[in-house]
Amino acid sequence: MHNSDHVILLEYYDDDHFLIKYYFCRNHTDQLALLAFKSQISHDPLRLLNSGTPPPFLPMARRSLSPYIGNLSFLHTIDLENNSFRGEIPSSEVLGRLFRLRVFALGNNSFTGELPSNFSRNLESLSLGRNKLSGTFPKQLCALQKLKTLRLWSTNLTGSLPYDLGNLSSLQFIDLSSNFLEGGIPDSIGQLKSLYFLSLDENMLSSKLPPSIYNLSSLWSLGLTMNRIVDRLPSDIGRTFLPNLRELFIGENHFFGPLPSSLFNISTLEMLELSRNGFTGKVPDNMGNMQKLQVLSLSRNNQLGSSGHADDLKFLSSINSTVLRVIQASDCQLSGILHKSLAIISFIQLEELILSGNQISGIIPSEIFIKLPNLTILQLSDNFLTGNIPQDIGKLNNLRVLTLGNNNLSGRIPSSINNLAWLLYLELNHNNFEGVVPNTSNLQSLLELRLSGNKLNATLEQVFGQTSHGLLYAYLADNSFTGSLPVEVGNFEYLVDMDVSNNYLEGEIPNTLSKCLSLQQLSLMGNSFQGSIPPSFSSLRGLKFLDLSQNNFSGQIPMFLQNLSSSLQYLNLYFNNFEGAMPTQGIFQNASAFSILGNNKLCGGISELQLPACPIIKQKRFGKHQISLGLKVAIGVIVSTTVLAALLSVLCWVMRRTKSGTDETQKTSLYDHYDRVSFLDLHRATDGFSPANSIGTGHFGSVFEATFHEGTEPVAVKVLNMIDHKASKSFMAECEALRNVRHRNLMKILTACSTVDFQGNDFKAIIFKLNIAIDVASALDYLHNQCETPIVHCDLKPSNILLDEDMVAHVGDFGLAKSLQRKNSNSGTTDTTSSFSPRGTIGYIPPEYGVGVKPSTQGDMYSYGVLLLEMFTGRRPTDEEFEDGVDLHQFCKIALHKEVMKIIDPHVLEHEEEEEEEEEEANDDHRDIHLNNSEIQRSTRHESGKIEECITSIIRVGVECSMPSPSERMENKNALKELLAAKKLYFS
Repeated sequence: MHNSDHVILLEYYDDDHFLIKYYFCRNHTDQLALLAFKSQISHDPLRLLNSGTPPPFLPMARRSLSPYIGNLSFLHTIDLENNSFRGEIPSSEVLGRLFRLRVFALGNNSFTGELPSNFSRNLESLSLGRNKLSGTFPKQLCALQKLKTLRLWSTNLTGSLPYDLGNLSSLQFIDLSSNFLEGGIPDSIGQLKSLYFLSLDENMLSSKLPPSIYNLSSLWSLGLTMNRIVDRLPSDIGRTFLPNLRELFIGENHFFGPLPSSLFNISTLEMLELSRNGFTGKVPDNMGNMQKLQVLSLSRNNQLGSSGHADDLKFLSSINSTVLRVIQASDCQLSGILHKSLAIISFIQLEELILSGNQISGIIPSEIFIKLPNLTILQLSDNFLTGNIPQDIGKLNNLRVLTLGNNNLSGRIPSSINNLAWLLYLELNHNNFEGVVPNTSNLQSLLELRLSGNKLNATLEQVFGQTSHGLLYAYLADNSFTGSLPVEVGNFEYLVDMDVSNNYLEGEIPNTLSKCLSLQQLSLMGNSFQGSIPPSFSSLRGLKFLDLSQNNFSGQIPMFLQNLSSSLQYLNLYFNNFEGAMPTQGIFQNASAFSILGNNKLCGGISELQLPACPIIKQKRFGKHQISLGLKVAIGVIVSTTVLAALLSVLCWVMRRTKSGTDETQKTSLYDHYDRVSFLDLHRATDGFSPANSIGTGHFGSVFEATFHEGTEPVAVKVLNMIDHKASKSFMAECEALRNVRHRNLMKILTACSTVDFQGNDFKAIIFKLNIAIDVASALDYLHNQCETPIVHCDLKPSNILLDEDMVAHVGDFGLAKSLQRKNSNSGTTDTTSSFSPRGTIGYIPPEYGVGVKPSTQGDMYSYGVLLLEMFTGRRPTDEEFEDGVDLHQFCKIALHKEVMKIIDPHVLEHEEEEEEEEEEANDDHRDIHLNNSEIQRSTRHESGKIEECITSIIRVGVECSMPSPSERMENKNALKELLAAKKLYFS
């Protein structure tokens, strides 16, 4: 034993042990204090505290800190970090007695109460991070002149930083991140001349940065991410300020203006994080001095770029760092040709290359896969890339994430992709890939597979038969997959989400699907599946979303579905052949949570459904054929009328439902494919063509709502005025245009009417209209790009968009539609006719049609742009307020650069404002212990900012689609991509 008056030193050793340096002397007070400390240890599995002398290691769990520790007056270090202490920290009075204390470290425990403030003036290090403390920053700490290290991260600090913080002249290290500090950073911080580390990340700090912060010449790490700072970076930041800076983290603030080129003169920089701000202009291409740069993050600066200039990516080739590991520049406005920009670089250590969400074009160069062998993440999605995926991609043996979705890539998916044995995430959706899916048997780490929106035509047996059984997410929608859902799907026991909608699948659902016990979302819509819902589905207790719509399922709706009430939130059985009694419990108690439209043999159910009482009422027969009005049918009616005569000649047909019409192009009469319906039935179904049943009027007639039998869903009947000799020709053109097309947002001549209001009243106005815009854009994309013969609608306007009961938009009235022939080049499509007269509706007709230019897909995009602007501004293109050369397009374009929210239809935002007020009231009544009014205001402003960003994006799409010159108009595919991104932003 050492005969010293030093009493105890507790130092952290590992997760549950503390090295105790204690020299027992004859100090009875100290011995009593240690016994009291020992008494607070409630768990000692090794029974080390029973020995007569103190053990070298002291295990502690479920412990509190005894106030008797204040009697250890010679104690100079307490380190109890990374343990399970709880309860309150001894009072300031107790800690004040430890006048020799230099280190007080209780970080990463579960201490509660207020932050202590009374410490010895000899204290050099204070570490209380990651505890459940509360209160404001103690001003008393500003008197600790010897304090070098201050760690109060994640301690729920509130209020503002005191100005006297600058008095801590010895401070070298400050970590106050992950708190609720607000206000500005005090200018006195410039007095901390020894400070080398400053982290204020994840707070609520606002205002500008104090100029003095740039004078901290010793500073090598500055962290300000996730605050609300509004400022510019000084133009000479890299010439006269922060000469030793290694790390700069200022992401997710409100910095604006151009990136100063001098910033990239700081040769010591290793990590530069500038993402999620408002930086504008080109990225400087003078990065050659940053030879130590490891991380460069510029993502989510949505005005960063030179708006279409080809050299936006030049900064990449200017980097001269052999230790660069990460390049992140997603969701900006970067343009340029990828293969020219990346072909010359060689970052041997590069692990992440993220350039998604830009305007980058060109092919994917093979050099990426040859010169960047250590890539683990490659993200190039949401750009304008073309060409094939090079076979050399198989050389990226370390690749974990590959995203190439939402481009214009084509060809076959390379077989070498099977070499990527460590791949976790594969996204190739919404391109033009075709053929079969290559063998993926070697991708045994794959968790997510996204192939939707291509032209793949394999069977699902080929996909699921060779894919990793650890797959969590499988998105295969909107392709041409054939065959059945294979029994192998049952091997994916961890599968969470599967979408195979809008393919050509058939057969029954295999019972093995019930083995996917983790399944939460399943979409089989838009196929030809048949049979009943298997009873084994009752084992899918976690199922939240089930869409079986637009198939041939039959039988009764199983009662066990109502027993999934604890999980099932959405059920779509729209347009199938279900029959019998409706369940009434669980999800079937909420009419807004499920859809049964188009199943006309159902009965019973809750009163809101207005179904007939069971037993089932037989369907009415028309002539020789029984009509199932619940199916997706459309009735076209040609009515010949005269002014003085009351005689009406009626020819009407009900289109037969067929999966494929491409083989029905024989020379038989068009009328031979339809069943006859009597005029008397039509007269009764429309209440004598009553104005009360009128949906709207078109060029050659009117549209009426018709109900042929009580309890069945209404259909739309188009009545053509035969006084106009063009009416019959229009009707035939409409039938011809739609004979072979198939899309969820197109009508087979007409679709279900929109008079049925949606239930539940929980749709938001913005997303409701945005969904309609996306539906219409999807329909146009199908007509323009996916039909064997492209079709131009020529009369797109609000009255030709009908909504079904589920508020899904359908484009109708193809009386003016034109079929086009494709050019050999990629320059678009042309009309097959040799002459053309203007067609369409004033206000929606593209200006070039007025000078004899033939119909084109660009013409439809003009009409779509006007339609989109009208939807969100509430102003028609023919309103009287537009005069003196100013039209709806120019009106919105001007507002886009000023205050776009002022031109938005008040009804769009009305519901949003009411919802925010209700949310604030709810938060005031049920506020969490960590929340306060300023947080709520911050959240509200953040949400308002997202809404404004969403609206701005939508109006920009409308403006760019309705440009006067066809060549300047946004392409349909890009418009659809922008609107989907706006929707994603809104829900984020």
